[in-house]
Amino acid sequence: MALVEMVMPKMGESVMEGTILKWLKKEGDKIQQDESVLEVATDKVDTEVPATYAGVLKQILVKEGQVVQVGSPIAVIDTEADVKVASSNSASGKNEVEKTVVQKDTTSTVIKQEVSKQETKTTTTSNRFYSPLVLSIAKQEGISMQELDQVSGTGAEGRVTKKDILAYLAQRTTGDIKKVANVQTNTKNEYVSTPAVSVTGNVEIVEMDRMRKVIAQRMVESKRISAHVTSFVEADMTNVVLWRNKIKDEFKKKEGQNITFTPLFMEAVVKALKDFPMVNASVDGDRIIIKKDINIGMAVALPSGNLIVPVIKRADQLNLVGLTKQVNDLAERARLNKLGPDDLTDGTYTISNVGSFGNLMGTPIILQPQVAILATGAIKKKPAVIETEQGDMIGIRHMMFLSHSYDHRIIDGALGGMFVRRVADYLEEFDVNRKL
Repeated sequence: MALVEMVMPKMGESVMEGTILKWLKKEGDKIQQDESVLEVATDKVDTEVPATYAGVLKQILVKEGQVVQVGSPIAVIDTEADVKVASSNSASGKNEVEKTVVQKDTTSTVIKQEVSKQETKTTTTSNRFYSPLVLSIAKQEGISMQELDQVSGTGAEGRVTKKDILAYLAQRTTGDIKKVANVQTNTKNEYVSTPAVSVTGNVEIVEMDRMRKVIAQRMVESKRISAHVTSFVEADMTNVVLWRNKIKDEFKKKEGQNITFTPLFMEAVVKALKDFPMVNASVDGDRIIIKKDINIGMAVALPSGNLIVPVIKRADQLNLVGLTKQVNDLAERARLNKLGPDDLTDGTYTISNVGSFGNLMGTPIILQPQVAILATGAIKKKPAVIETEQGDMIGIRHMMFLSHSYDHRIIDGALGGMFVRRVADYLEEFDVNRKL
């Protein structure tokens, strides 16, 4: 038999760490390949992580509640046969975490070496090790390294855990430890101190949950990274509305699913992305990376009020029925918290249907590292001018606003405006006699 390391997988776009929620197996348990071994939480999703190999769970390296970097070892599996394990990218994306087959008598040495590599990346000028999550919380709350060194840790070897630093902050708030400052950023992206806010009167203070905290951080980062500009277009959706009303019962009977407007929006966006490939891109320093795959993210509101963005991979290779089934499946699994890591990665463009909440339009924030996002508003009946061969006339039409936010670093107003106008054109030119 051989011993192999199981590492923390990547859980989503730009996610570099996860928290071990619960081990579903204990040391000594037999496990099958792809059988769920533990539950992991990130800022995007809570999910079960499957075993990479069949065998016996020899050793658990990370305790429940600990934060682990992507690519770090989390367990050792005693496999049923020698397995050659390929190397994979580490959490930094530059160095590689080497996953090698090791003999029993050298397992501890190899594991210590790999953990040491990961710790080196997150060690500060202090001699004490702090996880990236703890350092992030400390930075946000204005805790200096000198002050952080005084916080008592309950983790392995006295390390400060997320629970420890949050407890310390709670003591600060209640007055056991004087809270001297909150952290904000100035226009130069430097952290500066401001007086703590005093809250009195008839108020309720609600602590952000884990996902909301990271969403807040991601949104602020996106506004800092990208030069946001938003263009608006009003589209005549009458043909789309009439066609959907005509075929929705037949579609339900034939496919066993409801057809919403979202896959119709996606179909138009895919066509426009083919016309304007620069919008299907990302930025890496001074380089523009144009993506050949068209992977459409769709913002889904969760029962908790938070937002998650599952991705339809290679949407340009799906017909309308395929898009509809993908949209329904991802939306349902998102609300049931059943999404896997692969469902959240590699998005190249995102759509947010703010119209589902009755909103006419919005100014969506770009999901990094993408360079654009489209918000579709509510479809409303309005009087509009209709051009005919006999002349112009007034009629009742189904109208919708499209809001296109884009990164002005690489997308100028002309391109951003032409793109959203092209999406509207495809919707307005929809064939009302189209067959399923």
